[in-house]
Amino acid sequence: MVDEKQLISKITWRLMPFLGILYLIAYIDRQNVSYAKLEMVGDLGMSEYAYGLGASLFFIGYFIFEVPSNLLLDRFGASKWFARILISWGMVTVALAYTQNATMFYILRFLLGACEAGFFPGVLYLLTLWYPSSYRGTMVGLFMIFSAFANAIGAPLGGALLDLNGLYGMAGWQWVFLVTGGPAIVAGIITLFYLPDLPSKASFISESEKAWLKDRLAAENSDMEQNAADGFRALINPRVLLMSLCYVGFPLAAYGLSYWLPTIVKNFGVSNTTNGFLNIIPWLLVAVALYAVPAMADKAESKTPYIVIPALVGAVSLVLSAVIPDHTLQFIFLCISAAGIFAGQPVFWSLPSRFLQGAGAAAGLAAINSVGNLGGFVAQNVVPWIKDTTGSTIAPMFFLAACLLAAALLVLVIGRMVPRAPGRDNLGSADTAHVK
Repeated sequence: MVDEKQLISKITWRLMPFLGILYLIAYIDRQNVSYAKLEMVGDLGMSEYAYGLGASLFFIGYFIFEVPSNLLLDRFGASKWFARILISWGMVTVALAYTQNATMFYILRFLLGACEAGFFPGVLYLLTLWYPSSYRGTMVGLFMIFSAFANAIGAPLGGALLDLNGLYGMAGWQWVFLVTGGPAIVAGIITLFYLPDLPSKASFISESEKAWLKDRLAAENSDMEQNAADGFRALINPRVLLMSLCYVGFPLAAYGLSYWLPTIVKNFGVSNTTNGFLNIIPWLLVAVALYAVPAMADKAESKTPYIVIPALVGAVSLVLSAVIPDHTLQFIFLCISAAGIFAGQPVFWSLPSRFLQGAGAAAGLAAINSVGNLGGFVAQNVVPWIKDTTGSTIAPMFFLAACLLAAALLVLVIGRMVPRAPGRDNLGSADTAHVK
C-alpha cells in the first residue's frame, strides 16, 4: 500500500528546494543587468535605450533555442541537460564582467539567453513526470517563489556589489557579473550527481511508490487527445498558440517592472545600498502571493479566477503607481502590482499539462514560454523608450498595465478551451486502489 501524501512529500522535499535554488541562481543572473545598468551605461557610453536593447537580446536567444533545448532535455535527461544549461550560462555571466563595448554586450546577452533556454520550461516538464495534475499548480508556485527570493537577495546584493567600485581596479558593475556568475557553474556540477532524470531511476522512492505514480499519471494521461505526446503537433496546437500569445503579457509586465524598479527607486533620492534593500519588499510580498494563490487554486474547481483576478489587481496598481505623485504610495502600489503580476502564473502553467504529455508537453511548454518571454524583449526596449520620450521614470507603468490587462482578458478565453483537471479522488477505482 502506498501513502499518497507521504510520497508527494518525499518527492517535494527531494526536488523542490534544489530546483528552486537553481531558479534563484538563474533569476539573479537574468536580473543583474538592472543593477549593473546604474553604472555600466555611463562607463560604456551607452544611452538608456541602447542598453535596454542589449539587455533584451537575452530574450531573442532564449526564444530561438527554447523548444530545441526542451526536446533535447527529453532525449538526454534532466541531470545532464540542466548541468549543461547551468555551466554554460554561468560562464557567459562571468564573461559579461569583461565587456568592453556595446557590441560585446549585445553578443554576450544573446548568448546568455541561448545558454539558459530550456531551463524554466524544462522544470515545468519535469514536474509533469513527477506530480499528478492536482499538485502541479502548488509545485510551480513553490518553484517560482525562488524567483521572488532571487529578487529579494539580488536587490541588496546588486547594490552592495556596485558599492565595491574600484576594488582591485574593477568597476562595481563588473563585480555584479563576477559574483553572480560563479554559483551557476558550481550548481551545474552538483546537478549531474543529485538530480534524478525520471521517477523510475530514483533511489529515494520504493518500487511500489514508483508503480503507483506511474499508474496515476497514466490514468490522467489516458484522457488526453491522441497526439498530445507529439512534439511537432504540440507546436501547432491552437490552444498552445493562444496560450503563447496570452503569456506575453505576464513576462512583459514582470520584466518591465523588475528591470525598471531600481531606476524608479533611485529617483527617490536614495543610495545604491538603500535602493537594494528597499527592493526586497515587493519580492517578499510576491513570495507570499506565489504560495497562497496556487494553493487556493489547486483546491478550486475553476482555475481561471486565480489567474485573472491577480492580473487585474496588478494592472490597477500599476496605473495607480503612475498617477499618484507621493513616493511612498507609488512604492506601495508597485509592491502590490508585483504580487499581482506573479501570483497567477503558477496556475496558468498548470493548464497545458491537462492536454499535453511526453514530448508534446516538452515542446508545448517551451513554445508557450519562449513566445511569452518575448515580452521581456519588448519590455526592456519599450520601457526605456517611453522614459526617454516622456522624461518620466513612472510613465512606462501605463504600458505595462495595458499589456497585463490584455493578458487577463485572453485568459478568460483560454479557460473555456482547456479541460478541467481530474480531482484527487475521481481518477477511477483502478488508480485509487493503490492508495492507503
